[in-house]
Amino acid sequence: MREYLVVVLTAGLTTYLLTGGCRQLATRLGAVAQVRGRDVHTVPIPYFGGLAMLGGTLVSALLATKLPFLGSHPVVSHDIRVICLAGAVICSVGIVDDLVDLAAWVKAAGQVLAAGIVVTGGVRMFWIPLPNSIIALGTTTSVLITVLFIVVCANAVNFVDGLDGLASGVVALGALAFFGYTYLLAHEQDLAVATTASLTTAVTAGICLGFLPHNWHPARIFMGDSGSLLLGFLLAVSTISLTGQIDSTVLTAQDGGLVPAYLPIVLPLMVIALPLADLVMGYVRRTWRGNWFFVADKQHIHHRLLRRGHSHVRAVLLMYLWTAVLSFGTVWIGLEARWWSVTTVCALLASCIVLTIVGTRKHSAAPTPTGTSRTDECQHDALAHDAGPSPEDRGTGHDGTECRGGTAMREAAESRGDTPAHRGQPVTEPLLAGRQVSGRRHHGPTPSSSSCRDRA
Repeated sequence: MREYLVVVLTAGLTTYLLTGGCRQLATRLGAVAQVRGRDVHTVPIPYFGGLAMLGGTLVSALLATKLPFLGSHPVVSHDIRVICLAGAVICSVGIVDDLVDLAAWVKAAGQVLAAGIVVTGGVRMFWIPLPNSIIALGTTTSVLITVLFIVVCANAVNFVDGLDGLASGVVALGALAFFGYTYLLAHEQDLAVATTASLTTAVTAGICLGFLPHNWHPARIFMGDSGSLLLGFLLAVSTISLTGQIDSTVLTAQDGGLVPAYLPIVLPLMVIALPLADLVMGYVRRTWRGNWFFVADKQHIHHRLLRRGHSHVRAVLLMYLWTAVLSFGTVWIGLEARWWSVTTVCALLASCIVLTIVGTRKHSAAPTPTGTSRTDECQHDALAHDAGPSPEDRGTGHDGTECRGGTAMREAAESRGDTPAHRGQPVTEPLLAGRQVSGRRHHGPTPSSSSCRDRA
C-alpha cells in the first residue's frame, strides 16, 4: 500500500506543478477554449491540462517500475510501459484537436490507434466473466471488444467534461473505488497485490487530484480533449487488465459477498455510470433528431442540472455524489452483502434523487422576454472586463432591463442635444465576439469562468 500511495502522490504533485507551465504554453500557442453557444464558461480559457496529466502519468509510472515491490513484477512493468505509450498517442491526438479542431473521424482514428497499441502489447480482454462461468474470446473478438471498449470509455469521459472540475473529480472517485476493489480482492482471494489494474487506477486518481485545484470553479485551465481522452483511456485499460483477465470461477465469496458472481461485471459499469449514461443518451437523442452522434448540443446531464436551477458548484457536487454512491456502494455490497449495507446504499441513492430534484433556486425559473431563464442566459453570456456598454445601452441592467438612472440621463442628454449624433461625432459601439445574447446585448460585471468546453 505504501508504494501505491507514493505513486498517487507523485502523479498528483507532478501534474499540479506542470499545469501552470502548460497553461502558459497553451496561451502562447493559441490553444484557448473560445466561448461558444453551447458552452457554460463565459471567458476564453487555455487548454493543455491533459498535457500536464500525461506528464504526471509518465513520471509516476516510471517511478513505479523502480520501486522494490511494484518493480519486481515483470508483467506489471511491461503493461504500464505499453499503457504509457498508448496514452501518449491518444493524448497527442487531443492536443492537436485542441489546437486545430480535428474532424470527428480523425479523432476516432487516433483513438483506435492508441487502442491498437495496447492490444499489440498484450493488454486486452481475453474473456468475459459471468456468474460461476466465463466466456472465452477468440483473438479477433478479443481485439474488437477491447478497441470498442477503449473508444467508448474515452468518448464517455469526453462527453461529461462540461463543467469546472467535473470530469477530473468523477474519474478520480471512480478510479479510487476501482483501486479499492482490486486491492481488497487481491487480499481477500490471496492473489498478487501488485497488478496492472491497481497501478493504473492509482496513477489515474493521482493525476486527477493534482489537476483539480487548477480546474475547480472558476477554472484557470481546461483539460481539453487531451485530458478527457487520456482519462477515459486509463479507466478503460484498468478495467480490461482486471475484468478481462480474471477467472471468476476461481474466486470464492467470503462473508456473504458477491465477488465471484457479479462484481467483475457490475463494478466497471458503475465506475463510469454517469459518463456512459450521458454518452448513450446523447447518441439516442441526436440520432432521434436526425443528427450525427458527434454533433454537439446543450442537453448533457450537467446542462440539465443547470437548467433545473442548480448552481455550477452544486451541479458538480451532485455528480460527485452520484459517482461515489454508485461506485463505492457497489464495492461495499459486493464485498459484504449484508442487509444493512444494501439498505444504506439504497438510502444514499434516494438522497441523491431528492437532492437532484429539489432544493433548486426558485428565481432560476423566472422567464425572460425571450422565453429563456435568466440563469441559463447569464451562464452562456460572453463578456470581457475591459469593454463598457455601448452608448445606446448605457442604462441597461445586468438582466437586460432598463435602469431608471441610465434612461433619465440619456433622455436629458437628447433634450439638450448633447449626444455624439447631435455634435456630429461618430457613434462608436465597442462590440465583442460572443456578446450578442438572445437578440440583445448584455452588460455588467463579467461572470466568473464556469467550465471546460463541452466537446462531443
